[in-house]
Amino acid sequence: MYSKLQDSKETVPLIGGEPTLTEGTAGLEDISAGQAASVSAAADATGGISAGNFIETAVDDELFRFNSEDTPLMNLMLRAKRVNVNSPEVDHYMIDEAKSCVYTTTECGGNSRAFVVLPLSESDGNSLRPYTTLLVKGVDGYDSDGLNITPGKDLMLFVTGQDSTTANPVVRAVNGKKTTPEDEFSQVPTIPGGTKIIILANSLYETQKEVDPDLILPQPTRIYLQKRGMNQVVSDYFESQRKRMPFSHAVIAEQAIANFKVRGNRTLWAGRAGKFKVNVPKMGMQYVYTTEGLRWQFRRELEEPGNWTVDKIIGMAKMFFTGEDVPKSALLLAGKNLLESIQKIDYSKHPEIHISTKVNSVGWTVTNFHTVFGDIEIKREPTLDRLGWSNSGALIGDNRLVHYVYSEEHAFEDRVEGEEATRNGLLIWDAVALKGTCHLWINGEGRDAESGSAIIKLWDSEDAPDEDDIKDGMILYLTVNCPGIDDTAKAGQLWKATGSGSAAEWSRMTGEFF
Repeated sequence: MYSKLQDSKETVPLIGGEPTLTEGTAGLEDISAGQAASVSAAADATGGISAGNFIETAVDDELFRFNSEDTPLMNLMLRAKRVNVNSPEVDHYMIDEAKSCVYTTTECGGNSRAFVVLPLSESDGNSLRPYTTLLVKGVDGYDSDGLNITPGKDLMLFVTGQDSTTANPVVRAVNGKKTTPEDEFSQVPTIPGGTKIIILANSLYETQKEVDPDLILPQPTRIYLQKRGMNQVVSDYFESQRKRMPFSHAVIAEQAIANFKVRGNRTLWAGRAGKFKVNVPKMGMQYVYTTEGLRWQFRRELEEPGNWTVDKIIGMAKMFFTGEDVPKSALLLAGKNLLESIQKIDYSKHPEIHISTKVNSVGWTVTNFHTVFGDIEIKREPTLDRLGWSNSGALIGDNRLVHYVYSEEHAFEDRVEGEEATRNGLLIWDAVALKGTCHLWINGEGRDAESGSAIIKLWDSEDAPDEDDIKDGMILYLTVNCPGIDDTAKAGQLWKATGSGSAAEWSRMTGEFF
């Protein structure tokens, strides 16, 4: 392709071809990708207007600042905890609070036994070390004489050691049954399978100072930091003509930065992790890193096609605010259809629900949804609509994002070698990651969940799901009593399917999600 030089019959190759305008989000042809800002390029892109015919007109500068809230996730990242790293590869630990409870797998105790091996899952057994005290929920203990049951006062256990075969803890009762008040040991009552065991502090003997240490060995996730850049090349002749053009260099630069931020925001949501080599002229092989988007980092997904009710909103708030990792507040970044569904909920039967508009700590005007569990701030995220996730949203905990930075954002200005032009640029090498496990991805698109995440569905029917819809590992949060699953299935409980279709068996979920 060739471009005719002004006032000359010579033709020279134009790198990248002739400038052609492409459509933006609204379908307006105003973007010329890969083109330097020169008079000739601008003239060709705008229909062949010659340099002498650029007309000075009034410019609506405010139009180019409309998208200050168009990149909410990026703004959250920039406000998040900043961690400077010395490598583009980071081992990220999604650490939350230590486990507070375990559950028995089978029945144990009874039969006048003073010492009992507590049956726990393989992952829980070795975590309870000697001298730890445990509270057994739902099993009553005895009075100080060990003769009379104390209704409502739970049984307490003391870990004496580990079983050599199963590695499960060996326990004795602190307030169990005694034959006579003078007995040194009390008997461990019957503890049913599925009983919740609360982990309390250890209790040491008189002269003890050494106990088994807690082995904290979280599993890391490898995060790649992505290097993003923006260049703007402006010829000296273009710069000298800017006063006679219907747009200025400053406005072009501002819009280029806005485009850089919007594309970066899409990457922060939907990018996939990658690491590969490219051959760079004069430099040899070099690595390119692409970062993992926040969408693929969620460990819990809530499947909800859009039939929202007050009960479902409260159920979502309960799951979010009452886990092991408890944030102070929640921010829901939502697609437009999800916002519409929540807005159309009938709140007339729930006067205790308070919905208001406020300016949050980030400076955004948000819709504040107040529940007894905590406040949910709701804001539209336009990027989700552009990514095809209009029915979905992300419920993110307050101060639960980490911003990894390998190279700080910095601008540069260089003279283009062999040309009368200046190259202005912006470079940043960073990534964003979730911290903790409170976060929920609301999947309203009907697509499969991310591999390895827990699939939770809000269930408001008294009947069980159709056999064709039951998937192995599916978790239902019941907003109403559901005798179709089980006679004991009550509102507010979690029930999990083992197996799929007609072979699925339902059991109450009382343990951890992972």
